[in-house]
Amino acid sequence: MTLKDIDSNKVTYYDLNNEINLPVNGQIPLNKDKEALAAFLAENVKPNLKTFPSLKERFNYLIENDYLEREFIEKFDFHFIEKLYKFLEDAHFKFKTFMAAYKFYAQYALRTNDNDFYLESFIDRVAANALFFADGDEKLALALADEIIHQRYQPATPSFLNAGRKRRGELVSCFLIQVTDDMNSIGRGINSALQLSRIGGGVGISLSNLRGAGAPIKNIQGAASGVVPVMKLLEDSFSYSNQLGQRQGAGVAYLNIFHPDVVAFLSAKKENADEKIRVKTLSLGLVVPDKFYELARQNEEMYLFDPWGVEREYGVPFSYVDITAEYDKLVANPRIPKKKIRARELEAEISKLQQESGYPYILNIDTANQENPISGKIIMSNLCTEILQVQQPSIVNNTQGFDKLGTDISCNLGSTNIVNLMASPDFGASVAAMVRALTYVTDHSDIDVVPSIQKGNKLGHTIGLGAMGLHAFLAKNKIHYGSKEAIDFTNIYFMLLNYWTLKASNQIAVERQTTFAGFEKSKYADGTYFNKYTTQTFQPQSDKVKQLFAGIFIPTQRDWADLKAAVQKDGLYHQNRLAVAPNGSISYINDTTASLHPIINRIEERQERKIGKIYYPAPYLSNETLPYYTSAYDTDMRKVIDTYAAAQQHVDQGMSLTLFMRSTIPAGLYDWKAGHTDKMTTRDLSILRNYAHAKGIKSLYYVRTFTDDQNEVGANECESCVI
Repeated sequence: MTLKDIDSNKVTYYDLNNEINLPVNGQIPLNKDKEALAAFLAENVKPNLKTFPSLKERFNYLIENDYLEREFIEKFDFHFIEKLYKFLEDAHFKFKTFMAAYKFYAQYALRTNDNDFYLESFIDRVAANALFFADGDEKLALALADEIIHQRYQPATPSFLNAGRKRRGELVSCFLIQVTDDMNSIGRGINSALQLSRIGGGVGISLSNLRGAGAPIKNIQGAASGVVPVMKLLEDSFSYSNQLGQRQGAGVAYLNIFHPDVVAFLSAKKENADEKIRVKTLSLGLVVPDKFYELARQNEEMYLFDPWGVEREYGVPFSYVDITAEYDKLVANPRIPKKKIRARELEAEISKLQQESGYPYILNIDTANQENPISGKIIMSNLCTEILQVQQPSIVNNTQGFDKLGTDISCNLGSTNIVNLMASPDFGASVAAMVRALTYVTDHSDIDVVPSIQKGNKLGHTIGLGAMGLHAFLAKNKIHYGSKEAIDFTNIYFMLLNYWTLKASNQIAVERQTTFAGFEKSKYADGTYFNKYTTQTFQPQSDKVKQLFAGIFIPTQRDWADLKAAVQKDGLYHQNRLAVAPNGSISYINDTTASLHPIINRIEERQERKIGKIYYPAPYLSNETLPYYTSAYDTDMRKVIDTYAAAQQHVDQGMSLTLFMRSTIPAGLYDWKAGHTDKMTTRDLSILRNYAHAKGIKSLYYVRTFTDDQNEVGANECESCVI
């Protein structure tokens, strides 16, 4: 029998898994999932996992048949590889759920060319990752093997999936590029979108610099068409460039909310929009300066400024002008074309569209830049809103070459598993190993088809370490999501991630005698970044959280002062270090909850292609933890915002914060609903967006709505970040 011969009607694991959804005497029969897991391994994996007489013969076969690269293997003595495998086998790894094993073998395990057999187990994939990212360093290979096999660290899907493979895609997750206000840049941007979508991963594109519809065009009798036609071109590009049909190309367009095309930009996503302007698959993101919140709060009119006029006056592209600081001057300047709308009407339109589609994402650009320790300006985010890095615009000439090569962004991601990292024998050493793995990705990423991304990566050495499993950890330890204890824990956990990634980055800078470009102009170099840590005490406040961190080193103000001195002396290798992605499906393999948000269901139902529904019980679900697993749809979103805000103060980039709403709001969930309709309204979303802004949240991802007819509006498309 081979994988092709498996008859879904004859195997038992699907039916066993589905029985989880059938209560027995009022209890969830979790044992059925264990039975489904055992059946899957016995009926699917064991008979179809290709075996070899020896480890040496296995590697020879995989190399000779172009399944694995020869180079990374030959950097190690084979006796060490055998030692590494012995270490991994002694860890006695076992999947905990049917979903975890199914996801791994369906999406990650290497298969034969004819798709008949699996060529690797979870241990084999871990070994490939450890050896590949260690790059010949035996000590690091063992450390990475330790972190990944104990699931303290999970590389992002492109890295975990492709590490060591001979025929593979890129190791990075997603990309960010910008276009400026000329046809050459637009053409180059569309080409870049095609190339990056072909490589894999979601692509974010800033359109804020483009002149609005109706604006004059130099030396041509006519007017500009605005951003919507460019959005249509981009959507078609992503649809066409889809890795030979293996995945849907995914992109997001960002536009400043003070752009004159903002209403048309939002309208293009409406279901009833004319097909000539409607974008179905392109995601939308709004760049929102503080000034908009002020104007909406005061119920004033807001002026929209045409980018070509602003650039003519300020000498820089529209994205690089501080709208909040310059707003009054922009309004008063007669040379800048402008029009006005009511801020609250636009705010209502945003909420309406979020109800209908989940879009737009919201990037609070002033908050992002105020907290940015790097010299330069953040102007946009990515498809999952967690990447926030400075960029520089390019100048493209008539031959599509560069008169001035700017910098754009590629994302190198990985996640800590909170439950397992908290059980690490050495929290700091674990994080240091993770930083080394991510550093390999940034060092070896060379996206030459988009030179601005290649340059940005080479100068910044950026990485993005995040986290998953917060709700699982809280429930396991009988802490309610969003409680004071939960916020206390989140605060300390992310403070530790910040501290240890800084330590690791500083150590790499010492070893290599180099820093990221522009370090000397950063708040790290002048020391001001560290002020909040040297003037405040970050220690657990509650007895429960103190117990959770017992035995784990927590830096004092003195420790932070010492780190500040070390960084000022020798620098940091990485321009950016932390980012929290949504990491959905990859969390199943880790048997934990996704990212930092609450679960959706205690027993999650997933529709898998070809086979139907699979049920996934929440991690550590039992009669004791049941009360601590409240659905995100029944959770006050202010608790989610407070949780992310506790983490955000320590995260130099952003976080994918999804808002979960019901069409019919549960009674008593939001105090402002008392005496009003229980239906979700545009006012509800406006209140939550303003609350997030006031709490220092840099970005908001989807708004997901559970409707009265049991459907969900707003679904994630960025598989590179999500899985």
